[in-house]
Amino acid sequence: MPFTFESLKIPEIVLIKPGVFGDGRGFFLEMYKYSDFAEHGIPGPFVQINHSRSSRGVLRGLHYQKQPMAQGKLIGVAQGTIYDVAVDIRAGSPTYGRWVAATLSSDNHHLLYIPPGFAHGFCVLSEYADVIYQVTAEYSAEHDRGIAWNDPILGIEWPIQEPALSTKDARQPLLCDADSNAVYEAD
Repeated sequence: MPFTFESLKIPEIVLIKPGVFGDGRGFFLEMYKYSDFAEHGIPGPFVQINHSRSSRGVLRGLHYQKQPMAQGKLIGVAQGTIYDVAVDIRAGSPTYGRWVAATLSSDNHHLLYIPPGFAHGFCVLSEYADVIYQVTAEYSAEHDRGIAWNDPILGIEWPIQEPALSTKDARQPLLCDADSNAVYEAD
C-alpha cells in the first residue's frame, strides 16, 4: 500500500497521504506501516492510541508534554473534518514560534505526523469529528502543558472566530510564558 510523505513549511511536520483502495463495498487503507514510516524519518514506536470526539466549533489545544515525556503524534480523522495545527516550541529552532496547518478529514484520509517539540491543536469544521491519534509517549499529567490558542505572536489563522474551549485551554499561557524544555537539535 503506497504512502505519499510531504514535508510542510516546517520540514519536521509531515503530511501523509495513504493509498486508498475503494469499490462499491467501501474502501481499505493502511493508516500506519512501520517500515514505510521509518524509511521516511518517522520513528516509532507509538505506545498509546487516543480517540476524541468533538462537535463543530470545538478547539482543542495547543497541547504538548515536556521531556522526558514529550510526544510525537500521528493524527488522523475517522469521521468529520478538522483544521490541525502544529507550533514549533523548540528553543533555538530556526522555525521557533512558527506554525503549520493541514485539513484532515474522513474524506481525504490524510494523516499528520508531529514530532516531539511541537504544540498541537485542532478545531472541528464538520458537525462532529472523531480524531484518532497515536503517540510516542504515554500521557503524563505531570508533564502536560499548553499554549494559548490565540497567542497574537503566533498569529494562527484559525478558520473559526469563537471556538468552544475547555476551561484548561481557555487559561493556557502565551508561548513566551510557556513552561517548555523542548530544545532544537540540528541533524
